[in-house]
Amino acid sequence: MTGNESFIAAVKPLVDAMGGVLIAPDEASADDVVLAWEGVDVVGVRLPQLADSLDHILAAMERRQGKPLSELDRRSKQEVVRILEARGAFSVRHGVETVAGALGVSRFTVYNYLNRDKEA
Repeated sequence: MTGNESFIAAVKPLVDAMGGVLIAPDEASADDVVLAWEGVDVVGVRLPQLADSLDHILAAMERRQGKPLSELDRRSKQEVVRILEARGAFSVRHGVETVAGALGVSRFTVYNYLNRDKEA
């Protein structure tokens, strides 16, 4: 494996975790991030749109839990909301609605979970 291939292999899990896509450096647009190693452009990263990132984060959380988020107990759902708030999920347009749908609760319930943390 060459140095460039090793570098790409090293960053791929991070890019996958955030829902990005690896592309050739010469295919990168102004919105993409080009990663260089030892002064040479090695790979481009196409970042996901914010709404796509939220869907990706929710899917990753489901994989981690081993079941749909809607099947979690109330305490676990509250923890999911805390994690998502820390990651900025509710700054995304329709973030509350998207999270509520994934958790199988109402928007009102998500707002209650958020407000409960602020009161504690």
